[in-house]
Amino acid sequence: MIDFKAIFKSLRGGLAVILATAAVAQAADVALTGGPYVPTPPRVVEEMLRVAGVTNGDFVIDLGSGDGRIVITAAQKHGARGRGYDIDRELVARSNAAARKLGLEQKVGFVEEDVLKADIREATVVTLYLLPAMMHELRAKLLRELKPGTRIVSHDFDFGDWKPDRSVSLELNEKYDITGSWSSIIYLWTVPQPGAR
Repeated sequence: MIDFKAIFKSLRGGLAVILATAAVAQAADVALTGGPYVPTPPRVVEEMLRVAGVTNGDFVIDLGSGDGRIVITAAQKHGARGRGYDIDRELVARSNAAARKLGLEQKVGFVEEDVLKADIREATVVTLYLLPAMMHELRAKLLRELKPGTRIVSHDFDFGDWKPDRSVSLELNEKYDITGSWSSIIYLWTVPQPGAR
């Protein structure tokens, strides 16, 4: 006689293992991709660009560029050129469409690419809004590939023991609607000379 109860119990246990494994894999994916897309509030975008001292002589690279708002704002308000990298094809297409609509396609562009493989050598400013695991992964790449004097600006997450040159805290209602927090912290680092790293 077939013991359906035992088979079901065995399948249920296996299903639990599969679901738990999938949840762990998904959490790892989120950490390694920098997290889900969460738009940076406009006030934070403007403050990040202000803290970095962005001018029309800068090339701004946004790693995990989402809808492109940081690079587009840098071009619109400061005359900077720039590029955004994101792994989400739809967000990249939307960003490029927004740049075209605003007549900025000669100044900015967006590329579907893993931020760990992105070409960042042209940057004079790098902007980030990525989870701590990705910040940790990126640190060596930033120090290895960026020119000394390049400014790095991050929203909310830092590089651990690489202390920022400056940090600014902003209180804003709009952030709460997105993340459940009332405040944002903006961190600024300047890439040091190779001997000082």
